[in-house]
Amino acid sequence: MHAIDISASALEAQRIRLEVASHNLANVQTTRASKAADGSWMPYRRKQVVFHPLLQDALGHGGGVEVDRIEEDKTAFRLQHDPGHPDADEHGDVKMPNVDPLLEMVDLMEASRAYEASVTAMDAAKTMASSALRLLA
Repeated sequence: MHAIDISASALEAQRIRLEVASHNLANVQTTRASKAADGSWMPYRRKQVVFHPLLQDALGHGGGVEVDRIEEDKTAFRLQHDPGHPDADEHGDVKMPNVDPLLEMVDLMEASRAYEASVTAMDAAKTMASSALRLLA
């Protein structure tokens, strides 16, 4: 059952990672996500998931992974020249979110593959446990 618990923790962590990457993609054009201290609008900042390993105790309980935190990516906003945009500055530049759609798609694919691998590991653990029970019967 220990292997199933580890796989379950990975499934939950990858589910959250998928949600965050999807949220990032949904906000790739959001120029008014939050207000700065001066009252001006700031674009959406990309979020990223930080994982933390769960260590095993002396009896072998625990293990797996959990989401430690979801933090904002501090890279600079993209500047896009669009003088007609309502958020354009005096030079016609608009601060756009620091979200790279290609990077988010890669993150989605990676999280999806990790999710699939955890499901496969969980299925293998269930099969082994079932086989062990049949041997005892």
